[in-house]
Amino acid sequence: MVGRMPRINTHYQKLRAGYLFPEIGKRVRAFAAAHPDARIIPLGIGDVVLPLPVPIVDALKAGAEEMGKRETFRGYGPEQGYDFLREAIAASYREQGAQVALDDIFVSDGSKCDTANIQEIFALDNVIALTDPVYPVYVDTNVMAGRTGEADDSGRYGKLVYLPTTAENGFEPTLPAGHVDIIYLCSPNNPTGAVMSRAALERWVAYARKEAAVILFDAAYEAFIREPGLVHSIFQIPGSRDVAIEFRSLSKSAGFTGTRCAFTVIPKELCGRDAGGGPVSLHSLWNRRHTTKFNGTSYPVQKAAAAAFGPEGRRAVQANIDYYMENARLIREGLSSAGYRVYGGQNAPYIWLRVPGGMTSWDFFDRLLAEANVVGTPGSGFGSCGEGYFRLSAFGWRENVEAAVERIRTNCRWEP
Repeated sequence: MVGRMPRINTHYQKLRAGYLFPEIGKRVRAFAAAHPDARIIPLGIGDVVLPLPVPIVDALKAGAEEMGKRETFRGYGPEQGYDFLREAIAASYREQGAQVALDDIFVSDGSKCDTANIQEIFALDNVIALTDPVYPVYVDTNVMAGRTGEADDSGRYGKLVYLPTTAENGFEPTLPAGHVDIIYLCSPNNPTGAVMSRAALERWVAYARKEAAVILFDAAYEAFIREPGLVHSIFQIPGSRDVAIEFRSLSKSAGFTGTRCAFTVIPKELCGRDAGGGPVSLHSLWNRRHTTKFNGTSYPVQKAAAAAFGPEGRRAVQANIDYYMENARLIREGLSSAGYRVYGGQNAPYIWLRVPGGMTSWDFFDRLLAEANVVGTPGSGFGSCGEGYFRLSAFGWRENVEAAVERIRTNCRWEP
């Protein structure tokens, strides 16, 4: 009977462990079961807590009501997204000084899905470069697809090109020493909270043009950038339309983690090559993949998303962002006063800190949970260069953030 079973995709067996956040959940549940009186404060997973702003809820309701009337009911919509939403997105790019056409935009249900699925349109023998530490989805999906070798003792997979991104290089990855085909960049960065400078992005675009490489630019947190002059979109960089794909999401900025809406921008002039070396439009390949495997984001959700780009929606969304960034300030300054070396939290909702000397990231996770009843994310879960670091999220209620900071300052002060 065993011989008749279907063969599995054995590349899944290369994955070192369960996905990072379920592992955190498992440890927290075990601690809570053993300490039922503990009031645990979660500052680990980047899930929002503030409700959807009223203008967005009103639009969501209006869209749902339209679906309940014969004269305004809609069935399948365009897989790429309704024009009213794509026009709003394109206009927002123009305000940022980036030229994005309506038909460059593909609306979806999340950047996590898009950054994972985009690799399907590329051949398996492409050389992939990514930062370390890194959002785990970039790595794991390429492992699942079969682009990598086995993992070594540090958790790094063969065939991937890792770009160290640490305090020593200002959290700006250096260019690869040789040729790579596909480059994952994330700015503002998850997990470090760092924003790449314009000069750094100009170097990456120049490298990609020289090497005929493609940059996969994850800008899911661009709305949290507060410092004037910083780049929000790769398409603000001249020449980038020939070498870049950009991913954005409403999950964290507009509170859509449970509502689900994002979009990917693929310029029509961006090309890969076929087996004979001829140019092939990546826009057309993604359109084929998108229309084959995706039936479109729901109409009420797209109505709600469009409202997030309107005047009232933007003001309400900005108020939510301001709330989270004030949380980030409280965490950053509170931990600094407790002796920690703290990074991020100024243009992103994540705070990246050095763990006390001699401890691993998971050791510090356990200590923080046991002594302060606070949950964060071990840096090693983001890659080998994340070892010795720890991520805290600003997505929480203000009273919980204030309590967590006080507990850390009282019970877990820095120990050199």
